[in-house]
Amino acid sequence: MILNSLNPAQQEAVQAPLGHQLILAGAGSGKTRVLTHRIVWLVEKENISPFNILAVTFTNKAANEMRSRIESMLSMPTKAMWIGTFHGLSHRFLRSHWQEAGLPQSFQILDSDDQFRMIRRVIHALNLDEDRFPPKEAQWFINGQKEEGREPHQVEPRDIAGQMFIRIYQAYQEACQRAGVMDFADLLLKTCKLLQTNATLRAHYQARFRCLLVDEFQDTNNLQYEWLKLLAGENNAVMIVGDDDQSIYGWRGARIENIHCFSKDFPGAKIIRLEQNYRSTSVILEAANALISKNSGRLGKNLWTEGKTGDPITIYAGFNETDEAFFIVNRIRDLRQNSYSLRQIAILYRSNAQSRVIEEALMQFGIPYRVYGGLRYFERAEIKDALAYLRLLTNLSDDPAFERIVNTPPRGIGDRTLTTIREYAKASGLTLWQALEQLLEQKQFTTRTETALLSFVNLIKTMIERTLALELHKQVEYVLYASGLIDHYRKEKGEKGLTRMENLEELVNAAHQFTQEGVPDEMSPIAAFLAYAALESGDVQAEVYDDCVQLMTLHSAKGLEFPVVFLAGCEEELFPHYLSMGDPKALEEERRLCYVGVTRAMHKLYMSYAEVRRMHGKEAYHRPSRFLHEIPVELVEEIRFRTKVSRPQAMMSTYQPEPEGRFHVGQEVRHRVFGDGIVLDIEGDGDDMKVTVRFPKLGTKVLIASYLTEK
Repeated sequence: MILNSLNPAQQEAVQAPLGHQLILAGAGSGKTRVLTHRIVWLVEKENISPFNILAVTFTNKAANEMRSRIESMLSMPTKAMWIGTFHGLSHRFLRSHWQEAGLPQSFQILDSDDQFRMIRRVIHALNLDEDRFPPKEAQWFINGQKEEGREPHQVEPRDIAGQMFIRIYQAYQEACQRAGVMDFADLLLKTCKLLQTNATLRAHYQARFRCLLVDEFQDTNNLQYEWLKLLAGENNAVMIVGDDDQSIYGWRGARIENIHCFSKDFPGAKIIRLEQNYRSTSVILEAANALISKNSGRLGKNLWTEGKTGDPITIYAGFNETDEAFFIVNRIRDLRQNSYSLRQIAILYRSNAQSRVIEEALMQFGIPYRVYGGLRYFERAEIKDALAYLRLLTNLSDDPAFERIVNTPPRGIGDRTLTTIREYAKASGLTLWQALEQLLEQKQFTTRTETALLSFVNLIKTMIERTLALELHKQVEYVLYASGLIDHYRKEKGEKGLTRMENLEELVNAAHQFTQEGVPDEMSPIAAFLAYAALESGDVQAEVYDDCVQLMTLHSAKGLEFPVVFLAGCEEELFPHYLSMGDPKALEEERRLCYVGVTRAMHKLYMSYAEVRRMHGKEAYHRPSRFLHEIPVELVEEIRFRTKVSRPQAMMSTYQPEPEGRFHVGQEVRHRVFGDGIVLDIEGDGDDMKVTVRFPKLGTKVLIASYLTEK
């Protein structure tokens, strides 16, 4: 009965003899089913007590799902079984052994924000300059060392700055110990250290856990692998489930080497491949197989399906990012008319900043959407920071903007100083800016605080003076650099800091493309742009349960599936990312990320690129992504923004909104009354052709083609 619903490879994995197994589970191959059935098999057929089983997943959601399935299959509670995440199980361990670990019984766990604040206090206590030793960079350094299993005394300094970060790490650990708290990385580090140093405790848990199972093993870091080896010992059976082709988190410490080293570290491990896919059409799987085959050193597998052949993959060559966005939106409108619901459609992109143009196009056509696992563009913290600077330059009476940026980036203006300014403003009926100027005249602050406040006042005044004669996008660009926001977020290491930088650069693009339609002529460009941003952020994002398109980064898409997937921005230096250029290891991770994106699609996959795209505030001309060329030509149909073309052996396009003719989406056109505009959409042909045009001051109009001329 346990094996009835499984295919032959899944059955082999579930009923494998006790020992070590590496289950190489391809995308959509049913690995969760294998894990749960394996645990049931161990209990019912191998007579292993639930008390002797440990199962590790990477999310609490996955752990709860696994526990629920097992309980329903065994018809018994699984409380005695250790099922959870690395951090959750380590927390359970330390709660039982707090004394041996040297912890207070009531120890608390710091989340990321609490950890940041504590590190910042430590830096101040050490009298260090935040500009030289940013708290975010220190946080990244500390967590990185812990994930490698290194305590402060085990870190080798590379230079003087490295010595100071080690000092911050040491002081931070001492502060945590005094406060009786620990961070997330500490949960694993302290568990490993205790198991390494306490032979009795180690022997106890190695005797207890006869069978250990780990999901998503390709995402483990050094410390997590060490954790597993300490609990496994030499005699226990270890089954890992993973896919080296889906290892995409190297930037946050995951080591693809772990899955490659497993067979060496656990001698006799048997490799079982799950290659039958239950998600995608054969066309999509053939494309994915061809793509990932370009990577070297793979353990190797080939996805296949008994399902339909499916439609060819559509590759769209857009004129620019706006044209690309409108192609996506037009196709979504067509899909909606052809029985697809919006929730069945996902738009994936490599860089978070790409969402802005896509969001704008979706809103323009009234298509509800939701940004999965993140905030909409104008709701992101770094964008709000930048807009707050622009607001204050436009209106010094803007108190909310003043409060947001007076100490962003940090410039030594603390909460006590802000309270003084607020109270004086309230008592005197002044704005915060007016109150600050008066308090400075009255010499109400310490010398150090006064210096910081004067620096802020002079910065704002200088920015106002120097932006007066600049074009809108130049104003935005100047403010981003002069304010220190760019330098501030550049110091934030890892993918998160890079994402913030790209989002800020995209704000310059937004300003460059902004047109003052529907606003009074006397309104300044910067004021109009701020009004536009406020309105964009004011639109309520669709709720989780609404029928809406899903927007997300490729990293966020892992583990999900959708009937229709749009993969936008397939250009060299965007995807693969420019930071991966010249680094073969990083480039292979980018290819794995593309593989993940392709295998999210169930029925239909669209991949698109722009021939010209504004990046880092400038127009860039990049070649189509190498990943597009790595897909066999017989699997694709290609559409271009001017004419319909196909690569050799590819099927011809039938894309209706862009018929042959003298107009195309993205083209600049002229109307004798309305002036210059940009083509957004085209319907029909010949004398019946209707063209949707966006005019800067008049908005969007649908016109007969004969009334328009090429600009």
